[in-house]
Amino acid sequence: MSWIGIWSEHAQTYLLVIALITFFAFSLPLFFKPCLWAKLLLWKIPDDTHLTIYFGRCLGAFAIVTNIMFMQAAIYNLGTPFIYQFFILFCILMVIVHIWGALLRIQPVTETIETGFWALLLVLNVLFYPVQL
Repeated sequence: MSWIGIWSEHAQTYLLVIALITFFAFSLPLFFKPCLWAKLLLWKIPDDTHLTIYFGRCLGAFAIVTNIMFMQAAIYNLGTPFIYQFFILFCILMVIVHIWGALLRIQPVTETIETGFWALLLVLNVLFYPVQL
């Protein structure tokens, strides 16, 4: 028996919970206050913050759209397998990004610790993958 999708009957609930948590904890703060978000994660903020704010808001906007897509998949069962595939690939890339930053020693310790968060989400995404939706 495969462990892929063993909790698939809860796939939509999991997506909704993740979407709501990340919307309020990450997406909105990144969109509205990217420098505050960065300071909370121990990043050093340069004197000229225009580029930092721009990239933070771009990432926040993308995250908000992603959260909306997750909520639609969770509530209306729209493209749920596609959303999971997207999220799994995103988590893989985020693990790589955080390991890369740790190896180069160019990120605060909070970002290195965050590697475990992305790895955990990757495992959860596989376990909740909607194999029979």
